[in-house]
Amino acid sequence: MAKQGRVDDVAIGGDGIRLGQFLKFAGLIDSGGIAKEAIIDGLVTVNGEVDRRRGRQLQPGDVVGFEGRRARVVA
Repeated sequence: MAKQGRVDDVAIGGDGIRLGQFLKFAGLIDSGGIAKEAIIDGLVTVNGEVDRRRGRQLQPGDVVGFEGRRARVVA
């Protein structure tokens, strides 16, 4: 299980963003291909639960986790 450490706030400049896009935008993952694989493989969490939907719409307040790092969506 991932460590529950610091959460970085990442402003998205709008009301929502897709999970795959946010992973790249927040700097949690380097490319869309890696994001797609990580999501499919169940390595990404949203609000503490695995989410395998790359197109999931995130909203302000959602917390995304990958490899022990976490980022919160901020409008």
